[in-house]
Amino acid sequence: MSNLDRQPALTVCGGRGFVVAEPVRELLSPRTVKLGESTEVRRLLPNLGRRMVGAWAFVDHYGPDDIADEPGMQVPPHPHMGLQTVSWLHQGEVLHRDSLGSLQTVRPRELGLMTSGRAISHSEETPTSHSRFLHGAQLWVALPDAHRHVEPHFQHHAELPHATAPGVDATVILGELDGATSPGSTYTPIVGADLALAAGAEARLPVNPDFEYAVLAMSGEAHVDDVPVLPGSMLYLGCGRTELPLRAASDATVMLLGGEPFEEEIVMWWNFIGRSHEDIAQARDEWMSGSRFGEVKGYDGAPIPAPELPPVALKPRGRVR
Repeated sequence: MSNLDRQPALTVCGGRGFVVAEPVRELLSPRTVKLGESTEVRRLLPNLGRRMVGAWAFVDHYGPDDIADEPGMQVPPHPHMGLQTVSWLHQGEVLHRDSLGSLQTVRPRELGLMTSGRAISHSEETPTSHSRFLHGAQLWVALPDAHRHVEPHFQHHAELPHATAPGVDATVILGELDGATSPGSTYTPIVGADLALAAGAEARLPVNPDFEYAVLAMSGEAHVDDVPVLPGSMLYLGCGRTELPLRAASDATVMLLGGEPFEEEIVMWWNFIGRSHEDIAQARDEWMSGSRFGEVKGYDGAPIPAPELPPVALKPRGRVR
């Protein structure tokens, strides 16, 4: 779970001042970003004008990619702090290694959840023997100030709870949805779910009016609150809803992301989330000096060096530009 941009822009977000406190239908278009040697992703968050959804602060969608004769995802060791990473696959496999010694292959509809806390480093790679297709999403969750220095840890949950309705099967990734609660650790009121919709299904999903929501389209043709959402795009939905209308013109899958609006302003730069320029600068220095973030053992390659900091101080300013 990484941002490999060699010239990362400062992302300043958080605070409730720009939260849309009523239902909206704001379609977000992705920008294309290179991840590692051979994987291209569509970045939905942070986005021009919309930088967070609840505590969700970073969303990449990739694939389906035919990697039968390709190495697939190859992301060398890199650091994180102040966030959780969520690995979610529809097709393929990703091998996770981290500086705690974790070694875990994550497969479709399994939760790979890494809490960086004060500091961790990890790598991600497609195993040598792998499936033909790679398709999934990579996401970050910002940790609140009270928990952003927790001890780092990694969780893998092969079995997750489901909430069902006619034509809808929701796998609960994080948080709670319609009475089903994920075993993944959370630090703010949040929800993440993978919704499989059968062709012709129409449903009204119960949601929390205090949460803001967005839907990431993964595959097929889905209509969310009567808005068609194509794979690789995201529809921001605002707050104030008690239910969410869904309709599928074909078999389709979407990810529902939501949570209470994140109150704190944060600074997100490269693979770090902090609260000030000093937080980020110290983390960069400690990564480059080989302290604090530990060592990822077993990856065949060198760690990724941090980019240069911008010439101006990094300052948190709010959720939107």
